Amino acid sequence: MNAFKGIGVALATPFLDDKSIDFESLKRLIDHVIAGGVDYLVVLGTTGESATLTASEKAQVLKASVEYNKGRVPLMLGLGGNATQKLLDEIEATEFYGVASILSVSPYYNKPTQEGIIAHYKALADASPVPLVLYNIPGRTMSNLTASTTLALSHHPNIVGIKEASGNLEQCMQIAASMPKDFLLLSGDDLLTKPILSIGGSGVISVLANALPATFKTMIEGDSEASLEAAYSLLELNSLMYLEGNPVGLKNLLLHQGIITSDQVRLPLLRASKELSHKIHQALPR
Repeated sequence: MNAFKGIGVALATPFLDDKSIDFESLKRLIDHVIAGGVDYLVVLGTTGESATLTASEKAQVLKASVEYNKGRVPLMLGLGGNATQKLLDEIEATEFYGVASILSVSPYYNKPTQEGIIAHYKALADASPVPLVLYNIPGRTMSNLTASTTLALSHHPNIVGIKEASGNLEQCMQIAASMPKDFLLLSGDDLLTKPILSIGGSGVISVLANALPATFKTMIEGDSEASLEAAYSLLELNSLMYLEGNPVGLKNLLLHQGIITSDQVRLPLLRASKELSHKIHQALPR
């Protein structure tokens, strides 16, 4: 699974002002991040507003992303939810041409037990025709994948890694200390990428890499001084990305950069306020 080491970008799904999908901007975004040095794409994750896309739109975005990628980098598909059988049906109905892996968020809202989470992921992994990466983000799901749960799942032959966005470095260390040699510990928090790499992590699935792929390339591959400088350069922008919800700040940043033509999002999210847009513009790298 060396394909998923380094920088993965959680792609935004650009919209036109009428809230339909902006495929031209999606193509421009994919070209931008690949030119900037990302190692793989993550399509239809939460940053891609998958929760507000119809099944037909998801299929269109996936097909377009595969087409625009042209096989340049591996592609990971976001496919998660809190109804296991529904996800099994989605896996069966999905065209996996051009897809190298699934990223699946831990079940949200239901607040299952750890045993329930294990059973959920095992069912998905057994059914998936491609390897599966776990995604732990308790701030959104209200349910933490404990280190022991992650380690139990790490031995499943079709579960190859975890995107860890708990913000709990001790938990990440517990995973890193006992995980199989080929299991991937991926940072789910842009600002914790360097600390997670230092304890045995393999990379990051990033929000800000949509806008600043080259900065992440330097942070991961640059010498010590350049790497730290790149990491610290993200501090101000990163704090602005989530003030009004993700990907509100990101889309506004991409608009300022001229990569997308509108920062439109779908309800219940709203476009960035004038105040936030001004702050993001002021924080742009000069």
